[in-house]
This record gives sequence, structure tokens and C-alpha cells, in this order.
Amino acid sequence: MSPVLRLASASPRRRDLLASIGIAVEVAPVDIDETPRPDESAEAYVRRLAREKAETGARGSALPTLGSDTAVVQDGRILGKPRDRAHAAEMLSALSGRAHAVLTAVAVVGPAGLLETCVTTRVVMRAVAAGEIDAYWATGEPADKAGGYAIQGRAAVFVERIEGSHSAVVGLPLFETAELLRRQGIALWPAAGEAVS
Repeated sequence: MSPVLRLASASPRRRDLLASIGIAVEVAPVDIDETPRPDESAEAYVRRLAREKAETGARGSALPTLGSDTAVVQDGRILGKPRDRAHAAEMLSALSGRAHAVLTAVAVVGPAGLLETCVTTRVVMRAVAAGEIDAYWATGEPADKAGGYAIQGRAAVFVERIEGSHSAVVGLPLFETAELLRRQGIALWPAAGEAVS
């Protein structure tokens, strides 16, 4: 199936989520500065990065382009990807037994211009023992994940409940993304008889 969307991200999770709703993508990661600005709120931060990714990725392409960014936020602090085992343990210990927010912004550049949205999901994590955190780090899974965990992976056993969009925590809120794509003229499912690869 020919791509109908350019994905300005190297995230296999976002690619897989889009494939799950019938969207074939051309993967075109972009390199932008992801440093939060002084006094920038978490929502302003993820919205800015999603926009910058979409706008940068759209250059030189005829395809509509999607950019997205996800941040794990606790007590107003953005928890990025862990630098090392100690940093991951620090973040997971802070999340243990408490609720936190996951913000995911999506921006799509296309025929309708720049369209964007931001979704907030509340995640409640059970108490996680230090030994579990060490064992989880040893799996290699948390190394490139915001907040040091992947809800769609082994860390699912740490999550007591969520309030909001599960797919947004994984990396892309599908309900809201589908609406942005529809407004850009992108059909969610291929024409009858067209093979889905």
C-alpha cells in the first residue's frame, strides 16, 4: 500500500499505531532541539515539539506530515527519557504509588494547513519495589521511553489504572489523530480490494 502520510518520527510505536487504523506511512525522522524552554509548561512544550517536527518533516514532501511528542509529567516536572539506570530508577521511584499525567501532542501539516491537538491522560501506578525497578531496567525496555516505562510492554503490570487515552500513553491518541487526518482528507481504511501490507 502506498504511503498516504509522512511520519516525522522514528518511533516504531507511532508507526504501528497508525498502521492499526489503516494508515500507510513514509517514515522520515527529524532532528530538532527538544530542550524545554525556561518557564515553558508541559503542554506548551509538547505542542511546540509536535509542530516543529511536522513542519520540519513536511519540507520537500507532497504528503501530509504528522509530528508528535509525548511527555510524562509529575508535580509540574517533565520526566524525559532516562540518561542511565540511576536516572530511570529515580523516575520510576517518583512515579511509584502515585498518579501522573501523560501529555501527547499531535500536529499534522497538509492541505488544511497546520492542525493540532493535545491529549492528557492520568496514569495511576501501583507501588513498585526497588528490585522490580532494577529487573525492569535489565530488560532494556525503559531506556528510550519518556518517564522510563512503556505501558504497552512489561511495565503494564505497574499500571493500576488510566483515565483517558491508552494509545496516547503509548505515543499517539488514535481517536484525536484520526479526526486530524480526516480533516486533512486522509481516509482511514484502504479502498475495497486494496491489500494492506
